[in-house]
Amino acid sequence: MAREFDVIVIGLGGMGSPALFHLADKSAKVLGIEQFVSPHAYGSSHGETRVIREAYFENPIYVPLVQRAYELWDQLSAESGETLYLKTGGIMIGPPGTAVPDGAIRSAKEHNLPHEILSSSEIRQRYPALHPDDDMIGVLEPRAGIVFPEKCVEAHLQGARKRGALISTEEQVLSWHPEQSSLSVKTNKNQYSCRKLIVAAGAWIRELVKDLGVRFEIERQVLHWFAAKKPGLFEPDRFPIHLWEYEPNKMFYGFPDLGSGVKVALHHQGEIVSPEKVDRAVQDHDIKRMRELLARYLPEANGEYLRGTVCLYTNTPDAHFLIDCHPLHSNVILASPCSGHGFKFASSVGEVLSKMALDQPQKLDLSLFCLSRFGSKLP
Repeated sequence: MAREFDVIVIGLGGMGSPALFHLADKSAKVLGIEQFVSPHAYGSSHGETRVIREAYFENPIYVPLVQRAYELWDQLSAESGETLYLKTGGIMIGPPGTAVPDGAIRSAKEHNLPHEILSSSEIRQRYPALHPDDDMIGVLEPRAGIVFPEKCVEAHLQGARKRGALISTEEQVLSWHPEQSSLSVKTNKNQYSCRKLIVAAGAWIRELVKDLGVRFEIERQVLHWFAAKKPGLFEPDRFPIHLWEYEPNKMFYGFPDLGSGVKVALHHQGEIVSPEKVDRAVQDHDIKRMRELLARYLPEANGEYLRGTVCLYTNTPDAHFLIDCHPLHSNVILASPCSGHGFKFASSVGEVLSKMALDQPQKLDLSLFCLSRFGSKLP
């Protein structure tokens, strides 16, 4: 294997794999390094499905980024021959005045997105499986739906290989350091040199950039699949993805039944862990907590427990992304952490990262994602 590269990408999950794809598409000499096989089930890019939504309640600045992601998911689907995006529509539910419905309405209005605002009774009538409280409303957006994370990662990696990228799996990066105009990257197997480095290591980013002065928290999240009592209510052509703010700043979300059960999960509220020591077994208390919400809001989904899996959120202090250059080493690019809501953007973030690495101009506003917002003081 050649040891000198234009760009090395550390981590080949949701953000690293599209970065490698877009770099290879631009004819850069690139290497992707992954400590596990890829796709894998140890980080943040597994579990069969992820929500994609356009009327983004977190901040309207995300909307152009996800709109570009839709375009790129369609392009990758056409190239790979895989269905990577399924349109189901989506509904954001909560009492007026809370973050989810108010933020979705704000983004929809600011970007002139098609949407409907439904009362609680209108939600129940249109989607009988959903049982919102009487004081809740729903913001319905037509383009929301599902992306398939393992398929997306694999499609990006296959496309990167086809374009000449080198990929090394089951290889762990131990350290990196600057050397004049280049960077040296040491792994448990080899040593490499590159002009630019992209760190897209997810929950393992803390071990690779210890000097930022920013606290990243790794959060344990459990994904659940239940057998529906009335499966017909949850078919994807008649049931949307849904996100609930059932108490202030407490949320859960779910999907239609794609043949393996109704998938639901809490959004945040997990234990703070380390990726090496996280409990990856689904415990009885995890299931009990989810059943309590199903009994209240989706009772027809509260059937036999089928299975569950654990994934990781890597959270910044304000829950927005980190996409920026290292403040001491401008040729080191920090990709994410995504704070649990990033996979839908992976295709467009990968394109952004490739442009950063190749010093190409950006059209998207990335100001919300800069490191300087934390006011960190480096040694």
